Amino acid sequence: MTGHTRVPRTEITGVYGAVLKRFSRKMFGQVPEALEVMWHHRQVLSTSMGMGRKAAKWHECDEDLKSYAHMAVAALVGCSFCLDLGYFQAHNNGLDEVKAQQVPRWRESDVFTPLERDVLEYAEAMSQTPPTVTDELSARLLARLGPPAMIELTVWIAFANQAARTNVALGIETEGLSASCGLAPMAQPSGTASRT
Repeated sequence: MTGHTRVPRTEITGVYGAVLKRFSRKMFGQVPEALEVMWHHRQVLSTSMGMGRKAAKWHECDEDLKSYAHMAVAALVGCSFCLDLGYFQAHNNGLDEVKAQQVPRWRESDVFTPLERDVLEYAEAMSQTPPTVTDELSARLLARLGPPAMIELTVWIAFANQAARTNVALGIETEGLSASCGLAPMAQPSGTASRT
């Protein structure tokens, strides 16, 4: 944790704040710095959390694929908080930790299936400015996933970009959530220094 966010943290207060802190401690073992920053604008925080809760109820697309896609966005955008949170959630949700740990170096790793590699490529292509999604990649994914899962994956990746870019712009960085539950450090692409 850096403690040097671009917008200062503030104390989380009130009834809603007490509920939020209790939920955060239960889920993460601590109150993430991101919540203390976002507390300045409770409407934005509440809307963001509400979107996240609603999106978590979608089940047309495989949860592992969505997890890897979210982490690929975080790795590309440089959101160490999102990457750490994704790894932590993979552990807590019983997803494949070995694959989750390898997402930052997915192109060099041999643990991913062809479908997973296409999903990771799609997440990165959507996250470029401008997006670099090709008809060929979209067609491969559509053929394997079907329209409902393809739409879900696409919007999931868009939400991941919103979260990652918000955190990076606000200077919110990793807080060591994955380390707190004994997970191995995230893999790094060859020649890339660790950001944590």
